[in-house]
Amino acid sequence: MSRRRALGCVLLLCLSAFCAFDRTAGAAEDGVNPAGSRVHTPPPQPDPLPRKAPSPDERREGTGPAPQPLKQRDRVVFFGDSITQAGAGKGGYVTLVREAVERRHPDLGVEIIGAGTSGNRVPDLQQRLDRDVLAKKPTVCVVYIGINDVWHTERGRGTSKEEYEAGLDDLLSRLKGAGVRTILCTPSVIGERADGSNKLDALLDEYSAISRAVAQKHGVQALDLRAKFLAHLKDANEGNAEKNVLTTDGVHLNAAGNRFVAAQMLAALGVAAD
Repeated sequence: MSRRRALGCVLLLCLSAFCAFDRTAGAAEDGVNPAGSRVHTPPPQPDPLPRKAPSPDERREGTGPAPQPLKQRDRVVFFGDSITQAGAGKGGYVTLVREAVERRHPDLGVEIIGAGTSGNRVPDLQQRLDRDVLAKKPTVCVVYIGINDVWHTERGRGTSKEEYEAGLDDLLSRLKGAGVRTILCTPSVIGERADGSNKLDALLDEYSAISRAVAQKHGVQALDLRAKFLAHLKDANEGNAEKNVLTTDGVHLNAAGNRFVAAQMLAALGVAAD
């Protein structure tokens, strides 16, 4: 066979293979397989609905309503444990909030009240709510609780997660029923080491998550002091000290801690910084 004839045969074989492939592809596109039977082709599916753009509240840290400006004659009660009890004294965070509000909004006539009791846990706040908060007819209540519920587990007198959640649920329901705008704070720190090595860090994170969830359930404003403290300590506690950055003993606020908490409270109350 001559070289020219052989080359012609090769080209003919290639052309035949190409035509066969083209017929098969066309049949598949038409819903027919090469044997001639109909192939089921599923209808095209619509594109998924685009996700709704997050609201400003969703973009903000935490959940719940955004901070609202204080109104004329608002009465704000800070409800909590020994941190809040000390906070109502000289240089304490409650006092600093009062002084700042009076300085920035003297025309509003806002009243700031401290209602903290040393050693209190969530069940104690449930017992005191009517007498120490609702009886004062507040328009706003800031609930700063959770430290002792976790800390006292070391003495066998803590609060179970179930009791803690149910207690917060009860508090927020009663405050809402009384028409009180509520801000629920997560517990802050038990030890200031910034590397997560404080003994009760993991448990405190779990209780903080419960506080956030209950706030979201009730649609109330959450102030995530746990996250605020951790972020600050990461930058300010270069020596990884257990205390003396924002606290005197890993829990109770020193002067810097009171100023720090006051700044967070003012922002949550919609009061602009100086």
